[in-house]
Amino acid sequence: MSWKKLLIPLASVPIILLLAYGFRTDPKAIPSPLVQKPAPEFRLKTFDGGEMSLAALKGQPLVLNFWASWCYPACYEEAPLLEATWRKFKDRGLLVVGVAIQDKEANAREFLQRFGFTFPNAPDPGSKVSIDYGVYGVPETFFIDRRGRIAYKHVGALTPELVEAQVHLLLQGA
Repeated sequence: MSWKKLLIPLASVPIILLLAYGFRTDPKAIPSPLVQKPAPEFRLKTFDGGEMSLAALKGQPLVLNFWASWCYPACYEEAPLLEATWRKFKDRGLLVVGVAIQDKEANAREFLQRFGFTFPNAPDPGSKVSIDYGVYGVPETFFIDRRGRIAYKHVGALTPELVEAQVHLLLQGA
């Protein structure tokens, strides 16, 4: 067998390895360079006409959730969990804040009403806040500690187990 005949099978090895790596990795597991760094500052006008800013929220643990009314099923699946988390932990100082991105105001308001959100929510006009946080899809959730640092980022619908674990870490000050 000549060396030229060996080139074809050898040339396919890198392609096979690349495909094997691609099938093994989770596309949601994109690490955020913001984790363990100060959360980007934001100032938004809430749907109820108020204002909120990260600076005003410093000193309190925060669950910052980026969502959209057109995000189905993931945003619809996690919406009741976000409201339940807010109700369960707000008396212990936890804040939950929602940011609607790339959404029509009427649709976003309908979503808020559908799930009975009582925690602050705001639209992100021009997507400035979502860009600052590196959001590339919804839902994405950032767990921000009392010092204003991003402790954890989750891409996709939240689960009760994940929220419980992350909220307990935030409240313990870990």
